[in-house]
Amino acid sequence: MIGFAMCGSYCTHRKSLEQLQLLIEEGKDILPIVSENVFSTDTRFGKAQELQDKLFALCGKESIHTVVDAEPLGPKLQLDALIICPCTGNTLAKMAQGITDTAVTMAAKAHLRGDRPLVIALASNDALSANLKNIATMLNRKNVYFVPMVQDDPQKKPHSLVADFSLLRPTLDAALQGKQYQKIFI
Repeated sequence: MIGFAMCGSYCTHRKSLEQLQLLIEEGKDILPIVSENVFSTDTRFGKAQELQDKLFALCGKESIHTVVDAEPLGPKLQLDALIICPCTGNTLAKMAQGITDTAVTMAAKAHLRGDRPLVIALASNDALSANLKNIATMLNRKNVYFVPMVQDDPQKKPHSLVADFSLLRPTLDAALQGKQYQKIFI
């Protein structure tokens, strides 16, 4: 089973869901996980309940959305891999500092206890500034792999990076073999 966690980069949820759909079409058994904000926040990109309904329809399981429900993912329910797609800069910073105050950060901490791969598809407006040190910190951790990233708008958002979501699947395949798929900045 693969955990598929979503954080609040709401503008990338459509691309994230497309990748989730592809994994399911390949026959992957997916456990959906969402941050508390994703679980409860309506945005111009969609309603929270609609997203939960979509995740249930795709995965056939309710989303884990609390710290308490995410904690057993390491010791009791061992996932083959955990994907965070999208992963916000906020979540990345918390993971880099060992903060586990959301369902997603707890899922990551619990999962990494078992030395299994964590795949991060980052979407952050400050990836090349305040969050660059957190990317470096996570790169130095065992079993952490990044989906290659691109600058989504170098002129208007010069510090922003977004994962190339189309590279999620090969990144997952490489991570399951203990390898980083290609360079992380493209």
